[in-house]
Amino acid sequence: MAENGNGRKPENDAPENDATEAGDDLIPEETPGKPGGDRMTTGKPRGSMVLALAIGAGGGLLFAWAQLPLPWMMGAMVATTIASVAGAGIRVDYRLRTAMIAILGVMLGSAFRPELIDRAGDWAVSIAGLLVYAVTAGALVTWYFRKVGGYDAVTSYFASSPGGLNEMVLVGRAMGGDDRVIALTHSARILLVVMTIPFVFRIFADYTPSGTLLPPGAGLDMAVQDWAILAGCAVVGALIGKLLRIPAAFLVGPMAMSGIIHLAGVTEASPPSLLVACAQVVMGTGIGCRFAGTPVREIARIVKISIGSTIILLVFGVIFGLVLEQVTDVPWFVLVLAYAPGGLAEMSLIALALGRDVAFVATHHIFRIGFIVILAPAAFRLMRRGGGK
Repeated sequence: MAENGNGRKPENDAPENDATEAGDDLIPEETPGKPGGDRMTTGKPRGSMVLALAIGAGGGLLFAWAQLPLPWMMGAMVATTIASVAGAGIRVDYRLRTAMIAILGVMLGSAFRPELIDRAGDWAVSIAGLLVYAVTAGALVTWYFRKVGGYDAVTSYFASSPGGLNEMVLVGRAMGGDDRVIALTHSARILLVVMTIPFVFRIFADYTPSGTLLPPGAGLDMAVQDWAILAGCAVVGALIGKLLRIPAAFLVGPMAMSGIIHLAGVTEASPPSLLVACAQVVMGTGIGCRFAGTPVREIARIVKISIGSTIILLVFGVIFGLVLEQVTDVPWFVLVLAYAPGGLAEMSLIALALGRDVAFVATHHIFRIGFIVILAPAAFRLMRRGGGK
């Protein structure tokens, strides 16, 4: 196993699997002690999922009672991270996580309204800025990991790419990087960004939590027709996304299908708030469980290094947001949400909780993931061929 930051190859590699498109920043199956490890290589369950969900739900309830931002996801994430660091044997089965991600995709797609079509053409400048941000911030973070973190060149590069965790882990390992360090670094980045952004908005953007126990949404007494439409969006969208091998297929597929249905005005329904809260608990619990089975010293080292890289990425996001606000008329804090490297689902959920433009934020993160997944490995091969270090 990797015991230091030199990017040494771990002894037990994660098995190849077909889950690289299961969701942005999600690792469905890994070996014991790997971030996100749900199963052992024998296929037997590892750790208690019931305990994990109980801890996550307890954390979510505590955060909701305290009226903290995005309570069900953040509370579950914080509680299970603490439990993981304390040595609890907890896990979240990837099948449950995938189902909950599809529900979140349908919910995010329900924020797409017909008036969105009139605004979509105005996003070209901010999307172009996003690509410039990804390249410049990624290059600086790569340098930071090399000089400050002591990672090797391959590990630094793939640990710095802000998106497509599964792809970056697998490609980075294939090219000689330390997949454990890459995965832990991305997991720490997501953890830090998700914990930071809502509080920043509370301080600087006049965000106030709703004060209700459950997130905004419909009740369980929806019409049967609406239930059927939303369920169809989840299932059909996930299948299409899987067949087309879209990055984050189980999130993007249902979100796209739901978005099309809502843009067409077929329904205005969205998943019930209770179901959304459950999905957020599973989401947050999954993030916290990634640290299960990892030595405390290694977690502390990775988190310490990741704090610096996260600050770099967020500061660059704020700078780009302030500049692009002048030419796009989009508020800088919405641009920060669209650029923040915290995961498509996580940032979209935060946008929804903050009452911001979910469609704008989600679309930009989809472009970010696609850009990095497609171009980052190819760019690294070109740099290596050209003698880049």
